[in-house]
Amino acid sequence: MNKKYPFIIAEMSGNHNQSLDNALELVDAAADSGADAIKIQTYTADTISIKGVHKIEDPGSLWYGRDLHDLYDEAHTPWEWHSAIFERAKKNKIICFSSPFDETAVDLLESLGNPIYKIASFEINHIPLLRKVAKTKKPVIMSIGASSLSEIEEAVNTLRSEGCGELILLKCTSAYPALHSDANLVTIPHLKNLFNCEVGLSDHTKGIAAPIVAVGLGAKYIEKHFCLDRSKKGVDSEFSLEPDEFKMLTREVRNAYKTIGVINYGLIDSEKKGDAGKRSIYVSDFIKSGEKITEKNIKIIRPGYGMHPRYFDKVIGKIVLSDLHPGDKLSFNKLK
Repeated sequence: MNKKYPFIIAEMSGNHNQSLDNALELVDAAADSGADAIKIQTYTADTISIKGVHKIEDPGSLWYGRDLHDLYDEAHTPWEWHSAIFERAKKNKIICFSSPFDETAVDLLESLGNPIYKIASFEINHIPLLRKVAKTKKPVIMSIGASSLSEIEEAVNTLRSEGCGELILLKCTSAYPALHSDANLVTIPHLKNLFNCEVGLSDHTKGIAAPIVAVGLGAKYIEKHFCLDRSKKGVDSEFSLEPDEFKMLTREVRNAYKTIGVINYGLIDSEKKGDAGKRSIYVSDFIKSGEKITEKNIKIIRPGYGMHPRYFDKVIGKIVLSDLHPGDKLSFNKLK
């Protein structure tokens, strides 16, 4: 798997609005934005729900009152599009991979050479799916939204015991959109230490603040929903970034990663001229040879190329051996 960090994933989800042209344009735009990968979702309404049986009952949901089957039918990426999407990504030199939602989706993705598997938060308890994905021996990225520690542990153990050798866990808040106050990003380093794996963030908040903070807390993978135009009102557009915003995300996340650096004290190369901003002891008024140094004829000023200020009290009362002029550096070989 590409080890360039941070690894940034543009999540297409249902933002193609049931247009293959839109889907392909999203691939192009993701590549242009600087994303490392474009991710799709592989399911059908029939593999994830039953028509006319369940509705979304949360009044706070973007999809309140919608029949689940109808919603998933609108949001799903038709399986006959997958090959074209993978090919478009290859042409753009961007990784394409998918989230399968049942075992038949894994079969399809294997036939397309899917390089990475993503397990969505709400599939974390789908143990048969986890087993099948793990047996492909490919890297697995798993979101942990709305999951207890015991559920995460069971899922991790299942994946590892069935052959998953490379696992990445993403902190996630499974609300759409999620509030910044609910992000709890400090979980990220704890998650890394607890499960001894790389970690990241699957972000549903608005804007780009959360991914930037996440990188500072150790996130190596950032996933964010991506759309062409929020005004088109796709099923996931409310919490998705448009192309210009996604460009800003990739730029600022990578800048944030650069700022982490290493533990360092003292001068680095870019600071070597920084001594000019520090202070040192200089002559401030003309001092004739044989006269004494006083507090009135020397000063601690910038730049820092003269005598260190720690010697200020020590030179008071010393006699100069030659005429000194304002701006001359003070040094002990000029004094007695």
